[in-house]
Amino acid sequence: MTIAVYLPAASSTQNWCQMLGDLMPDWDIRAFDQIEDPASVTYAVVWRPRVGDLARFPNLKAIVSIGAGIDHVLLDTEVPRHVPVIRTVGTDLTQLMKEYVALHTLRMHRNLPQMQANQAASKWDAIVVPPAPERRVGVMGLGNLGAASAQLLAQIGFQTVGWSRSPKEIGGITTYAGMAGLPDFLAGTEVLVCLLPLTDSTRGILDANVFNQLQRGASIINAARGPHLVDSDLLAALESGQVSHATLDVFHIEPLPVDHPFWSHPKITITPHVASMIDAPTGSKIIARNLRLFDQTGSVPDLADVARGY
Repeated sequence: MTIAVYLPAASSTQNWCQMLGDLMPDWDIRAFDQIEDPASVTYAVVWRPRVGDLARFPNLKAIVSIGAGIDHVLLDTEVPRHVPVIRTVGTDLTQLMKEYVALHTLRMHRNLPQMQANQAASKWDAIVVPPAPERRVGVMGLGNLGAASAQLLAQIGFQTVGWSRSPKEIGGITTYAGMAGLPDFLAGTEVLVCLLPLTDSTRGILDANVFNQLQRGASIINAARGPHLVDSDLLAALESGQVSHATLDVFHIEPLPVDHPFWSHPKITITPHVASMIDAPTGSKIIARNLRLFDQTGSVPDLADVARGY
């Protein structure tokens, strides 16, 4: 049983091979570039595979995404669409995303960026903010990460609303669904959190149309995927004051190019795709468990819907 592993950085690939090998000593685990017989590969564990890499393996039973999203796998235009794709999610990763969303929602709620600017200017200004129950926070995307994050925000006390492609019911949260429900979801929202999967229908969804439907001076948190955001529309919304601040963890090109205007923008906070980063020790345990279960039963709870893209 051979597992082929690929990440863009060779050192990361070897690290994951080592971790998986320690957990699965009865399996042959190799980097893609070390595969001598493509027909021997039954599983592939990947992050951002190169176009055509996965099509090399004629006996592939499943592809494992090193992450909750599968959009990076489907960017491979030659990926065999009949092969199941397993997402990598777990309690540790959900916890990390909840922490990130709560941290930056509270930063926006308590206007910490302005306080930091005041400190730099030696300016004493007691900024008054409403209590959390008077602040409406909207979460776009109500999958595992989105639902858990929305529930935590509601527990903190925020007026929490959620939006998803199809109807969802989550205790303590008002939910909206589909494009018909989007205007009501956005109306009055002061902090907008994007945790959507990246699909053809969500690409570019964070645009001027969405920004203009938020309460004026709203803030944006994008911890999903860079292509959800129309960069030029965000810059225009920040310039006009329709959006007061944006916290961005993901970008169209990563690492973010050093000459990108986001780096120096005073109303943008950048984090380097760390909201719910999967480290090899944690992720390899989840992947090893999923692979053993899939090999035994032909299914796992974290199986993605390839047709939907998540």
